[in-house]
Amino acid sequence: MASEPLKWPDPMDQFFILETAKSFDEASADMHAAVAAHGFGVLSLLDLGESLRSKGITFVEECRVMEVCNPQQAARVLRSDMKLTMALPCRIAVYTQAGQTSIGMIRPAAMLSSLSSDPELMEVAREVEASAIGIIQEAASRRGR
Repeated sequence: MASEPLKWPDPMDQFFILETAKSFDEASADMHAAVAAHGFGVLSLLDLGESLRSKGITFVEECRVMEVCNPQQAARVLRSDMKLTMALPCRIAVYTQAGQTSIGMIRPAAMLSSLSSDPELMEVAREVEASAIGIIQEAASRRGR
């Protein structure tokens, strides 16, 4: 099967989202593997769908949010401006909507550009964004684990 061409975000779009033919559980598992393969770690996993259902709320969709971080990049950001602790770590979501599984994030460069004008921080954000896009693309397309 031919691999799909890389998809890069529209610079005006705050989100980067890919749909995948995978099941929710398969996409979630492949996200863990892709995160590790790109030198990032999963700091926490929030299962928002399960949390809502456990509170008695009828919610049919699935949604897991992984808080991911590359320690070297995080240290670069925090050495520059500790206020940016509120923007860390990166969050990548695996979710379903009307039967379609998707993987996405708010683009780090888009978010940071509204919080700082420091060119060095923007460079870090662009590097992190490129890595995160690679993680999402790999998890969305990974075959035959």
